[in-house]
Amino acid sequence: MAQENKLLWLTNYDEAICKSGNEKSILISFAGSDWCKPCIMLTREVFETSEFRTYSDQNLVLLQADFPRLKKNRLSEQQTKANELLAERFNKEGSFPLVVLIDGEGNIQGMLGYSSGGPTTFISKIKSLISY
Repeated sequence: MAQENKLLWLTNYDEAICKSGNEKSILISFAGSDWCKPCIMLTREVFETSEFRTYSDQNLVLLQADFPRLKKNRLSEQQTKANELLAERFNKEGSFPLVVLIDGEGNIQGMLGYSSGGPTTFISKIKSLISY
């Protein structure tokens, strides 16, 4: 996939809040990128599509909270702690994958898991949850 077609995933909550400017919802993706099969499927079937990129560029700020298990994919201690704090606030059950939509003030608008149907189905579910 070409670099210019990649999604911009932030990893800092405060930066995501700031970037949303109360005009875009923030999509927080809780994933186990190297061990959770439904997480990998969600990435491939939805997040890596041009349809989702077009929609997210206009409507969302993307925030990745990854919990890899393999040593080679280990995150920095600081990033791991930041992701754990996000999980304490928005993913208390430890569900993977979990997509949480919040507004620019950190209020939860809705939650989604993985489901088949590709980007069109996923985007329509997002639209039903956000209030912009």
